[in-house]
Amino acid sequence: MTSWDWFQEMDMLRREMDQAFRGLGRGHSTSFLPGLGVGGYPRINLSEDEYNYYIEALVPGIEPDALDLNVMQRTLSLSGERKESEDKDYTWHRHERGAGKFMRTVDLAANIDTTKVSAECKNGVLHITLTKADIEKPRKISLHTS
Repeated sequence: MTSWDWFQEMDMLRREMDQAFRGLGRGHSTSFLPGLGVGGYPRINLSEDEYNYYIEALVPGIEPDALDLNVMQRTLSLSGERKESEDKDYTWHRHERGAGKFMRTVDLAANIDTTKVSAECKNGVLHITLTKADIEKPRKISLHTS
């Protein structure tokens, strides 16, 4: 009697699923396909200090005018579009850089003061500073002795 190896079965299922979806993006990164890449592009770094959140988003080849930033309470939405190459007369040997519309939503742990948001795009990196709302900032309480 042979024993059932669940790990081997799961590995076989994973391989079959990978094979089934392998050709789906043909010429486009799945980051730009609706429903598949939502949330994964652009790649970001998120950090914070006592007063601000700092987001760095990789947006190479995207004009700043093609980016749209929206902030509401604890959520930042970044959307835009990377245009397809204008010259269609090439014979492509590799086409790994995707094109198309994208949207990325970042949920934060604190409310944002929407009047104090700044953004700058430099060398393909979008730098966003989000100031935490006053209600969210730590406040030192002084104690008085009687």
